[in-house]
Order: sequence, then structure tokens, then C-alpha cells
Amino acid sequence: MILRLVLGIACTAMAAGQLASWPDMPRILAAYRVGGHVSMTVLAAVLIVGELAAGLWFLTAPRSRRRAPVWIYTGVSMLWAALAAQAFARALTVPVCGCFGRYLPQRLSWIVLAEDALLLLYAALLLGSSRPTPAHLLPVPTDAEGVHPR
Repeated sequence: MILRLVLGIACTAMAAGQLASWPDMPRILAAYRVGGHVSMTVLAAVLIVGELAAGLWFLTAPRSRRRAPVWIYTGVSMLWAALAAQAFARALTVPVCGCFGRYLPQRLSWIVLAEDALLLLYAALLLGSSRPTPAHLLPVPTDAEGVHPR
């Protein structure tokens, strides 16, 4: 539950920073050199919507065992990690990673890669912990007098 709350705050803050930086986001993402202006605009929208959806879901239902927010968070984390890894491997200069839009800027470096790896580790932990409870481990329902109806 604590991890979901922390990630909820982080994802929502990232989405808010990117949304406040909306006019700059395609240019920021263009530094990764994976597409043109239109595709970077679409990518920015996907990242913002995904981070906002996962972040708000984690914040409003931190005890939820639903897998949808975890998969959304995982997808967004994988997109950011793939962007960073390919740019780092190609030795591209990315002056602002874009995680918080134009706010809290940091250039692409091994530190950003380590942060992305940590976010992917959190995704793996969440995927492992959000498995549905097997039916044989669920409590047996009782009627009003506490008698098992079986």
C-alpha cells in the first residue's frame, strides 16, 4: 500500500509537470530522436494520460488489488525506460529528460537510467503483489447466523 501511495504521488506530480509543460513536451521528447513532431505530441499525450490514470488510481485506491493501474504504470515506465536507454546507447544529448516536463529538469545520464530501472523494479513488485487471491484462500461466506451455507 505504501508503494502505491508513493508511486501515486510521483506519477501524478510527473503528469502535472508535463501537462503544465504541454507546449514544450513535443520538443522535449524530440531530443530522444524517435519520431517527428506529430508522433512526439501523441507520445506526450499517452505518457501524461497514463501517468495521471495510474497515479490517481494508486492514490484513491491504494489497497486495491486491481491489475489495470499496475499495467498502466508498467507501460508508462517501460516507455520512459526505452526512450532513455536507446538515447543513452546512441550517445544522444538530451538536456531535459522530460519526466516532470520542463520542471525539475535533469539531463539524460546514467542516473536517469538508474531511476528508470528502479521504477521498473517497482512495477515488477506491484505485478507480483497484485495477483488475485486464489479461491481456496478466500473466506467462506456465512449467513446472518454465522452458519456456512454449504
